[in-house]
Amino acid sequence: MTATDGPAPRRQLHLNAFLMNAGHHDAAWRHPRSRPDRVTDVGYFQELARTAERGKLDSVFLADGLALWGRVAHNALGGFEPLTLLSAIAVATERIGLIATVSTTFNEPFHTARKFASLDHISGGRAGWNIVTSGTVQEARNFGFDEHLEHALRYERAREFVEVATGLWDSWEDDAVVLDRAAGIYADPRKVRPIGHQGVHFGVEGPLNVPRSPQGHPLLVQAGSSEDGREFAARYAEAVFTAQQTLADGQAFYRDLKSRLARHGRHEDDVRVLPGIAPVIGSTEAEARALEQELTDLQVPEYGLAQLSGMLGVDLTGLPLDGPLPDLPEERDINGNKSRFTLVAELARREGLTLRQLIARLGGGRGHRVVVGTPEQIADRIQEWFTQGAADGFNIMPPYLPGGLEHFVDQVVPILQERGLFRTEYTGRTLRDHYGLPRPPGRRAAEPAAAVS
Repeated sequence: MTATDGPAPRRQLHLNAFLMNAGHHDAAWRHPRSRPDRVTDVGYFQELARTAERGKLDSVFLADGLALWGRVAHNALGGFEPLTLLSAIAVATERIGLIATVSTTFNEPFHTARKFASLDHISGGRAGWNIVTSGTVQEARNFGFDEHLEHALRYERAREFVEVATGLWDSWEDDAVVLDRAAGIYADPRKVRPIGHQGVHFGVEGPLNVPRSPQGHPLLVQAGSSEDGREFAARYAEAVFTAQQTLADGQAFYRDLKSRLARHGRHEDDVRVLPGIAPVIGSTEAEARALEQELTDLQVPEYGLAQLSGMLGVDLTGLPLDGPLPDLPEERDINGNKSRFTLVAELARREGLTLRQLIARLGGGRGHRVVVGTPEQIADRIQEWFTQGAADGFNIMPPYLPGGLEHFVDQVVPILQERGLFRTEYTGRTLRDHYGLPRPPGRRAAEPAAAVS
């Protein structure tokens, strides 16, 4: 260390608020402190985002599917298209990142690239794309398919999709817009180029019809933990949303993903691993346990059984709730979410859970880890995974909204700040700044190519 060198900055957590209608517990909408009446009220989501921003969280995240999830008779399902909603949240906030899920299976690269570039401009550089391949046959049937595309084929399409989208974001150089009023030149045509992509799944000429955005590319997020998903994440993702139930499983996933990066020319610090955690918070542990039980008591078993059937790819209708899981297929035979199938099956086997007990365990996080306790106990569990090599941060999944998020921001975040584990102020303006990740240089800057007139 030279005289001008200082100590290396202390590693800090990254925290993302995963917003889901009335909350993440499948009975949240029945709890008196939730607001299911506001799930199509844009002001509600703007308020939630401002709460997360008050806590200096890195980002808010909206999941999405292209079918009506679950049984609408028993849950507050449906709602806004996420990019539309995040544009409204962008104008009601100043710093917090804005991450939306968009499927590569049932969209096209050009309009996806255009929408995210637009959101990045609207928000001043706060956009992030959670890249998914879609996991259900119900989604396929909304797009003219009788069955879902095969798992490996979905990831093959996703790889080409991302290559095209990033090429489109780079089709304008950063200084392409010159605004020379005197000469009558708005943009330098030598710096706006077609991409001329002809591949297996897509033919896209380009260029994009949106200038290069503040971040260059939105933050690229990925949420699959299957073998295909891990390889995809190692190649493209800058943040990974994942689900593990135990510290050992979290550590194993973390090591495995980070170990894959080198063969793609990347470093361990190029990707942030963010497991989901559903914090059930009380002023005492007994109070937190009571809240957990309140939510469990409000569950509708029919709904939980249908959700579990979807996760496992097995129709469980009519089976005794106090009996065990039936024999299940192997993961290789699952064409949906392979990693979630394995997590749920292993949880049931490891703990010897009945169907009723498994439904209760999954109600709060759908396979993500539920942590119940005081603010200090929640902070302890977060710190343990962060310091023991299982996470770079967490995807926070409040069991009910708005109170579950407010309690986390007002009671848990200050403890993490006091321990020096989390920021007390934002130090940058873009989502990439929050995650400590560089702005990608334009890949086409040095390439000769036909200009756009």
